[in-house]
Amino acid sequence: MYELFKNLGSWLVSGEQWTGADGIGHRLAEHLQYSLLATLIAAVIALPLGLLIGHTGRGAFVAINLASFGRALPTVGLVVLVFLASGLSMTPVYVALVALAVPSIVTNTYAGMTAVDPEVKDAARGQGMRGHQVLFRIEVPLALPLIMTGLRLALIQVVATATIAAYVSFGGLGRYVFDGLAQRDLVQVLGGAVLVAAVAVVLDLALSGLQRVLFRHRTAAQGDPVR
Repeated sequence: MYELFKNLGSWLVSGEQWTGADGIGHRLAEHLQYSLLATLIAAVIALPLGLLIGHTGRGAFVAINLASFGRALPTVGLVVLVFLASGLSMTPVYVALVALAVPSIVTNTYAGMTAVDPEVKDAARGQGMRGHQVLFRIEVPLALPLIMTGLRLALIQVVATATIAAYVSFGGLGRYVFDGLAQRDLVQVLGGAVLVAAVAVVLDLALSGLQRVLFRHRTAAQGDPVR
């Protein structure tokens, strides 16, 4: 075991391992590209849906259950299914990652909207605000901490799952895991897993810190820390 972790340390800090098309730097950039793009697509789909059902109170049962269904889908199975339909491309990977990210964004956005005090919304309408003004001036700002939590959770889930790109012969940090398994190279497999975990942890800490900075005044006023 000691020898294994010693070899893993050497693999991670080797200068040669960080350069070239197969180097960690390049694979890390690919992994982040897949993850960020998939999360952005999911946000474009899920944020309007969450805001709509939270604002109107309509369609919540259907939307939340569809989101839960998307969370329950087996990611690799979905990749294979879309791969058979669309051929060799990144489309299956993005479809699977977006399906994974949408539920967290929808449910947290909806939860944030429903948590807004109805009396605050009634007061805004009493002052002459129209529906869209109440939505964007009152509801969204108050729901923003939970909305950001949903985006954060979605991104971390996507980062952890983006290794599936290597399953259909594309790049990312998952390349080390799948290539290592094929070559029976345990050091490479562990190296890929450690890198994915490290990226997920770093992003989670960074986004959590950003969230605390952005909402520290609101948190202090409410006496309830942002999670």
